[in-house]
Amino acid sequence: MKLNRIVVAGVAGMIGSLLLSSLITAHHGSSISYDMEHIWTTKATVTEFRYANPHPWLEFDRVNDKGETEHWTAELVTNPTFLLRAGWTRTRSIEALKPGTVVTLSLGTARVGGFNGCIRTIQNEKGEYIVNSGGAGGDAPLAPGEGRGQRGGQ
Repeated sequence: MKLNRIVVAGVAGMIGSLLLSSLITAHHGSSISYDMEHIWTTKATVTEFRYANPHPWLEFDRVNDKGETEHWTAELVTNPTFLLRAGWTRTRSIEALKPGTVVTLSLGTARVGGFNGCIRTIQNEKGEYIVNSGGAGGDAPLAPGEGRGQRGGQ
């Protein structure tokens, strides 16, 4: 009877370890899924913001150099804990990124293509950083057709 309990406890422990390790490896690194070596900057209009774990998500529209509107979905490189530490609570973030808000974003594009990316910085129209994960910002290249003095976008 005692041996059965030990075997059951051992098997349960192994199963728990396997499940935990699969959860840990399931989370991707930003550079694996996104081209974070070629960050670019664009002006955009927020269509939806989700303050979620493990990464908040932003949906936005931008106008490309042909004048066409592109609808993008992007995760933030940071997580809610870091937003909170920087003073961006859920309520404050949702208010600052409500639909229709114009922002300037620095992001890397998804390696698989499409209108998906990973956002490194978000600035509001006042120039205030809502997200500043470093390594980008004013020196990040602009999207094609966007000049420093006059950015394309909405």
